[in-house]
Amino acid sequence: MNDEQRIKLFATAPHPCSYFTDREAQTLFLDPAVEVSGPLYTQLSQAGFRRSGNHYYRPNCEGCRECVPCRVPVRDFHYSRNQRRLLSRNRDLQLRWQPKPDAQAYALYVRYISERHRDGDMYPPSREQFDSFIGAHREDSLFLHIYLAEELLAVALCDPMGDGLSAIYTFYSPQEQRRSLGKLTVLKLIEACQQRNLPYLYLGYWIRDCQKMRYKIDYRPLELLMDQRWVRLN
Repeated sequence: MNDEQRIKLFATAPHPCSYFTDREAQTLFLDPAVEVSGPLYTQLSQAGFRRSGNHYYRPNCEGCRECVPCRVPVRDFHYSRNQRRLLSRNRDLQLRWQPKPDAQAYALYVRYISERHRDGDMYPPSREQFDSFIGAHREDSLFLHIYLAEELLAVALCDPMGDGLSAIYTFYSPQEQRRSLGKLTVLKLIEACQQRNLPYLYLGYWIRDCQKMRYKIDYRPLELLMDQRWVRLN
């Protein structure tokens, strides 16, 4: 990637891995002084980078390649029987796209982190954390809000790029387990790509041996970035 060669990248010192307790991780960050335009963001995503707040990064761990960038080629996406049932089960929900999170979003985020990720490095949640992670979005970022009447049940933050949408983070009501809101938001983001004639939904990293990150393989076909080449799994 030519643009990547002309910009500075910084590697962190080894730190505890968020996914495997017996491993250390190392992360490669884009120089924060670089202004990331839309075309550059697209190139970075195609090369396996992700955005978190104001930072663009990718794993750079010595001797480990578990974090595999993945994306859904939405034109060829096939709904499974369970996915069609999930959509039918949630027909009573309303979707709204907004340029920023609504007033209910922070309380929902606190509930989600407190009940679903107490064992992670995002616990305990705080307003500062929310503002630096969710609130520090790009000017063109989009927030998909999912409501039951006027009750906010889920929020999905995504970034539009030249070749798709990048799903940055989703949080949802932990009490609504039957609705499978995390899976529902992925399906709705796939629909959004299709409606906008964008070829890909970037889903971040698929990690085969991590239960929390393995679910992405359920969206087929799926493309994985392996040895600097996107490989399709049908």
